Amino acid sequence: MAQVLEFKLPDLGEGLTEAEIVRWLVEIGDVVAIDQPVVEVETAKAMVEVPCPYGGVVTARFGEEGTELPVGAPLITVAVGERAPSGGGAEEDRTESSGNVLVGYGTSEAPARRRRARQEPVAGAAPATAVNGRAGVPEAEDGPLPVISPLVRRLARQNGLDLRELTGSGPDGLILRADVEYALRAAPRPAETAAPAPRPAATVAPGEIRTPLKGMRGAVADKLSRSRREIPDATCWVDADATELMRARTAMNTAGGPKISLLALLARICTAALARFPELNSTVDAQAREVVQFDHVHLGFAAQTDRGLVAPVVRDAHARDAESLSAEFARLTEAGRAGTLTPGELTGGTFTLNNYGVFGVDGSTPIINHPEAAMLGVGRIVPKPWVHGGELAVRQVVQLSLTFDHRVCDGGTAGGFLRYVADCAEQPAVLLRTL
Repeated sequence: MAQVLEFKLPDLGEGLTEAEIVRWLVEIGDVVAIDQPVVEVETAKAMVEVPCPYGGVVTARFGEEGTELPVGAPLITVAVGERAPSGGGAEEDRTESSGNVLVGYGTSEAPARRRRARQEPVAGAAPATAVNGRAGVPEAEDGPLPVISPLVRRLARQNGLDLRELTGSGPDGLILRADVEYALRAAPRPAETAAPAPRPAATVAPGEIRTPLKGMRGAVADKLSRSRREIPDATCWVDADATELMRARTAMNTAGGPKISLLALLARICTAALARFPELNSTVDAQAREVVQFDHVHLGFAAQTDRGLVAPVVRDAHARDAESLSAEFARLTEAGRAGTLTPGELTGGTFTLNNYGVFGVDGSTPIINHPEAAMLGVGRIVPKPWVHGGELAVRQVVQLSLTFDHRVCDGGTAGGFLRYVADCAEQPAVLLRTL
């Protein structure tokens, strides 16, 4: 006799309390394998595919696409077997589960050797058939696909590609991104997206449109409001001649090897400055009335995506060289644009670097990324008249700004930090003293 187990929306980590259902990946009556993704949800941090820790037949789904569910609310129910004799006469446990759902993204590593359960028929459900000799995994069109990466699913979906037409080149037929890209090159298709159309905002009066502050936009609004409400911030700024910094980057990139990004060089300067002025690499514990200073730099950086502004975090940025920083910035930026950043990659920063120069602006007074204590802003680098060596010349000039929590330090510390950053931009050799 089948036993019905309820799977609730798991804790997605980092204080997230709700998620919006974007797309169901299974229908009622589908047979699902252990750890198979069953629904795609959007949190305030990222798009997440949620896997079910049970293997069996889906008997119910809770919530339509576009519905917000709180953590702990029922998500689906799955009918699994209890106990039945195995082929050799021994009993086999059929109420299986991987035991855990990874906080924020996917599941924990399942045991290397896991017995698959034979499922008893459930009224109204299609019977499971064997695939590659494995019981409990359907062979029908609606069955689970050998795809793990949500990026691969999204790439296929956006280009109208049916993954069931592909043969994966990965282990056990796993469909990789390279397989999708090869199929798209071989048979170009018009770009499509299966993402649900945004719900229209409610118009309450002629010429007035109201859009709910929810999801990522709502989370950003809440965080910025809290920052301005709780942090007594101040901003100082300085213009710097970045000509030598740009020349140094050009020289590094013509010497061969991986390309070094400007953001990586700025991050390297930033971590060196924080080593000299550690007061800015901190947070305020308001309840204890203490300043908590960190001995590591988890560097956040602002990245604009189709879903809004996100701030991925480079872990242990102080221990990375320019090449490693360039690679990590590129990886996190691509994941942000694909919507696959995990909550763990979006939180835990101790200081933020904001290169708003990419938007073609010279200066800004950024709002601190609560609960951090400071943010360095970098404007565009453009040719401007500048006195160099006692003569007027055209130089590559950048405006740097530092917004800081006045509780952690005074203007002398903030000014010293910013001046050091400017000195490194003007004379990159200054940075060698701290290596």
